[in-house]
This record gives sequence, C-alpha cells and structure tokens, in this order.
Amino acid sequence: MKKSLMLYLFLLAILMNIFTYMFYSREVKFEKERYDKTTKRLRDSINLVSGKLAEADYFSLEHNENAQNYFDNTASGGKVILYEKLIPAVTEKLLDLNENPNGNPYTGQDIIDGKKFIINKIKVLNHRWIIADYSNGELWGEVLLKYFVDDKENITFEVNQSWLYQK
Repeated sequence: MKKSLMLYLFLLAILMNIFTYMFYSREVKFEKERYDKTTKRLRDSINLVSGKLAEADYFSLEHNENAQNYFDNTASGGKVILYEKLIPAVTEKLLDLNENPNGNPYTGQDIIDGKKFIINKIKVLNHRWIIADYSNGELWGEVLLKYFVDDKENITFEVNQSWLYQK
C-alpha cells in the first residue's frame, strides 16, 4: 500500500510538473506575441504621426530648401542669413510690436471696444510669407504678412490680408 501511494504521488508530481511547464511556456509565448503586436501597432502610430507632421510642416521655412537658399547671397557678394537665427528674430520683432498702446499694427485691425489686438502665434512659411493668429480677448483672426530682410538684416513687415472672425 505504501508503494502504491508513493507511485501515485510520484505520478501526480510528474503530471503537475508537466502542466506547470506547459502553462508557463505558453504564457511566455502569449506575452511575446502580445509584445510584438503592441510594438507593431506603436511603430505604425509613430509612422502615421511622423507623416502627418511632415505634411503639416510642408509650408515651413525650416523644411523648404528653396526658401532657405533665398537668404544665401554669397553669389551676389552679400552675406548669408541663417534661417535658424532669422525665424526667432522675425518672431521676436513681430511680438515686440504687441507692446504698442494701439495694439500690434500688423494685425490689420484697429482698437475695438477699447481692446487692442495683439499677435499670439506666428508661423514663418517661407522666405517671404508669415501667417499669424491675433486676438483682443473677445475677437480673433488671422493675418497673412509679407516680410522683407535687407542687406543690413533689418526686418520690415507688410500686411497682405487680414481676417477677423465673427463672434
């Protein structure tokens, strides 16, 4: 009786070991497959977002080589204006005009209800155009500006078109 009990316990232990081994080996395989699926899905998402970012930055001085070459005046005896330094300079100069008591003159809007219009956000599109968002706290709009950089790196602006949205 003792021998048969030991034999049953031994067989039970072997069966438990086999089931435990099968369970953990399948769990590892399942986790690996789940990891691979998640990784693939994340890579697809990253590629999608990268594509959308590249599409959104199509009209941008940072990604437009022809517009960047416009500022390379070495062939005509001028100097090179680096777009990496130009974009912050243009942005800073345009935002500094917000301090004007009558509002930023390049919004194309006068004071309405005693509130001045200031520029909030700027995007330098290429070597000639800027698009900007402006508001006075209640009304908002967008403006398309031309900008010019002379040989002495002075920056001037010109309002091309301004649009004020309705309430």
